[in-house]
Amino acid sequence: MRRRLYYMLPDVDSARALFDKLLLARIEERHMRFWSRDGKLPDDMPEANFMHKTDLVHGTEMGLLIGACAGLIGGSLLVLFPLEGLHLQNVVILAAALVGAIFGAWASGMVAAAIPNSRMNFQKGIEAGQVLLIIDVPYSKVEKVEQLIQERHPEASFAGVEPHTPAFP
Repeated sequence: MRRRLYYMLPDVDSARALFDKLLLARIEERHMRFWSRDGKLPDDMPEANFMHKTDLVHGTEMGLLIGACAGLIGGSLLVLFPLEGLHLQNVVILAAALVGAIFGAWASGMVAAAIPNSRMNFQKGIEAGQVLLIIDVPYSKVEKVEQLIQERHPEASFAGVEPHTPAFP
């Protein structure tokens, strides 16, 4: 299991130095992402992807849930109050819920892809020239990595931890 940590760095040079130190500390490149203004990062530094920058995941999840509920209600109403001459079975409820979930996820995902990530409020700092480091660290190395960053790069400010969401709340 890994813990996602966020650090705001003052500029690209500081981000580059921290990237090199983390590689020397045996943190794999695939577990680090940097987010800065477009075109500011060197090509060899891993950049945050579309999923980090937009609200696509959250929007799709919400659309899936709302669409499934709407389809379930619509299918139930269709079965309870059928049109004249139709004899619908209960499987229509499940089909309507499935169609609603798919349509809701698609429509909401399209909208959410156009807006910034609502779970991360770092947009102002990034637009001001700062660089966000998103790093996934094994639980056993969290304290070691935090200590390394604090000692070697005091200019890096801790910006938060991804909230732990249990699989079964």
